[in-house]
Amino acid sequence: MSVGHYYDLCCRHKGKAVQIRTHDGRMHRGIIRNVSNNRVYLQPLGPNRNLGGFGYGLGYGYGYRGFGAGIALGAIATLALIPFFLW
Repeated sequence: MSVGHYYDLCCRHKGKAVQIRTHDGRMHRGIIRNVSNNRVYLQPLGPNRNLGGFGYGLGYGYGYRGFGAGIALGAIATLALIPFFLW
């Protein structure tokens, strides 16, 4: 499938839990938090979900520090929604 197809798919499912398998065989599970022209950013699910989160921002007060994983849209082999009961 094309990069444009996965970009549209990721944009439609922003905020939902997904499982992404890349062409190199790696599996990524998380909630889609952001989509750029060439990457999808996931907040990880499961025991390693401490990546990113709230921390000191630039300027005043607190801000969102980051996302757990940025995956290249061109590397996606499959994308599947995860049912709510598997979180």
